[in-house]
Amino acid sequence: MQPDYKVIASGNYLLKNVRLETGFDYDEKDVIRTKTDLFCVEIEKGTIKNILPGDAHSGGIDVNGKLMLPAFSDMHIHLDKTLYGLPWQAISPKRKTVKDMIAYEQEIIPELLKTSVERGGELISLLQSYGTTFARTHFNVDPTSGLQSLENLEKALEHKKDLFSAELVAFPQHGLYYTDSAHLMKEAAALKSVSFIGGLDPYSIDGNIEKVIDFTVQLALDYEKGIDIHLHEIGESGMKTINYLIDKVIENPILKEKTFISHAFTLGHLSSKETNEIAERLANAKVGIASSIPFRGTIMPVPALKKYGVNILVGNDNVQDHWSTFGSGNMLQKANLIAELYGYETEFELSRTLGFATRNVFPLNEKGEMQWPKAGDQANAVFLNASCSAEAVARVPKIEGLLIQDHLLWKEF
Repeated sequence: MQPDYKVIASGNYLLKNVRLETGFDYDEKDVIRTKTDLFCVEIEKGTIKNILPGDAHSGGIDVNGKLMLPAFSDMHIHLDKTLYGLPWQAISPKRKTVKDMIAYEQEIIPELLKTSVERGGELISLLQSYGTTFARTHFNVDPTSGLQSLENLEKALEHKKDLFSAELVAFPQHGLYYTDSAHLMKEAAALKSVSFIGGLDPYSIDGNIEKVIDFTVQLALDYEKGIDIHLHEIGESGMKTINYLIDKVIENPILKEKTFISHAFTLGHLSSKETNEIAERLANAKVGIASSIPFRGTIMPVPALKKYGVNILVGNDNVQDHWSTFGSGNMLQKANLIAELYGYETEFELSRTLGFATRNVFPLNEKGEMQWPKAGDQANAVFLNASCSAEAVARVPKIEGLLIQDHLLWKEF
């Protein structure tokens, strides 16, 4: 963790004066306010054992009315190749295409690998300081680094295992066939620690959509993995890739709910009719979208995708690396940006926007009924100075405390 957080309890303990959301207030049909109350929360061995009525006289740890919300998840990040921890460096204007970046990575990766364990650990600590306890992280699989990016990432995660967890995506950043990476991807897919098979722009990088997607899908089937491919391409090749992947998932229903397209920028360049049609196809095939929002002026059709029920996951993507100057590591800030970008500004809309930071875990359901936390839930939560989740999204207060597994951490107590 960042040095300003301290572990103040572990194992079994009771928290008192915990502020939880209890329902919505309405003006006719419109939500105008979120109701809260103070509770006692009993923690036992990393799970929530009981939610009890507030009792100021109990002997528990007093959190002084801080709002408790689900801990945050970063669902698209590259922990293996951050520049965080090195001197400040903005991206270069000389490198404009993905192939430019591949060539640059081939130059710098050998040096970056020397310190990637330490820098990965520093980035994890940064995420934690903003309330993130889980990430889906991609790691490079390429001829330059072999599987060393994975090895170093696993070391960084091992050092943080008591306070952070992750699922790993084997990512052929330099193309499957543009560089000789297919055999390395097979090696990575065989590892138990790897959960997803990644991919990269099959037409513009490897020159063959069907060949690349067929290989990726078969690898996922052979090794019982999910799929999460990067797709930056727009226009005909981007849409053809999305539709072909949807077709393959429909052919192999075991991949439903386990297949994601990262970025999918081509969706931001469609007519309303085209957007609705592809959103319906994605939803029916249960193929999700994972991305960083906003992204360099590309406005993704998030409202339309959500309307059809497409699973949308969000992450920081790059936190100060050679691909992007931006990325704070703060998932609550990411939810705030989404709310501002798409005009989610009412009490109800802001409360739903929290889900972009929490992997769609909400304290209240859409009817205003309490659903989190409840007995049996994992004890992963954040504590902050806000009256409700809507205010938290709108004002992005600092994280005061964290529940991670069976540990309670606090800045100043």
